[in-house]
Amino acid sequence: MTVPRSERLLALIQVLRRYRHPVSGATLASETGVSLRTLYRDIASLQAQGAGIEGEAGVGYVLRPGFMLPPMMFSEEEIEALVLGSRWVAQTADPRLAAGAVDALAKIAAVLPPELKQEVDESTLLVAARRGHQDKADLGLIRQAIRTERRIELSYEDERGAVTDRIVWPFALGFFENVRIVAAWCEMRQDFRHFRTDRLVTLTVTEDRYPRSRQVLLKEWRATQGIAAPL
Repeated sequence: MTVPRSERLLALIQVLRRYRHPVSGATLASETGVSLRTLYRDIASLQAQGAGIEGEAGVGYVLRPGFMLPPMMFSEEEIEALVLGSRWVAQTADPRLAAGAVDALAKIAAVLPPELKQEVDESTLLVAARRGHQDKADLGLIRQAIRTERRIELSYEDERGAVTDRIVWPFALGFFENVRIVAAWCEMRQDFRHFRTDRLVTLTVTEDRYPRSRQVLLKEWRATQGIAAPL
């Protein structure tokens, strides 16, 4: 089946978004499933339309930071990904984040062409209701502490029922099927620790900023866990 030219050009933009450094025409042609000759024509066409693509044949191409596409230009797979992701957040996250997912999807649907809006409304990708341990802390406060890089004072109950008081530097919040996990630097242990939100007995966000940025902490934590950075 022949791919419409508009979809082919959109696919090329999306591939370029994944690269921060110049990528060869041969690689782009391979990833978009076209000949090198067609790839060069498509790049020239996008550049003529104002796309921020820099580079040339033999050197490579890169998409200039900040280039935006109109919000209605989504493929069917992208629409399904947005619907599924938003429904998952609405079912599994704290109330404020769940409401944000619903509102975000409604805003996206509002600017879509009628045929794509119908894809959103009639999506058959479903998410089961969350059944798991109940949180004892306000996840909205934890997310705010992460955004503002604030220390948290907490009391934590371990699997044996022992309670300890900690001061931690939260930098990530993980959502799993049955539990949520705060990843943080623990001042008492002088190491990274993970805290289940259903075992947080008390939690207070302080006014004190922790000394290292959350991006640095996240990078160091990934290195200790052997986790690659997301795309």
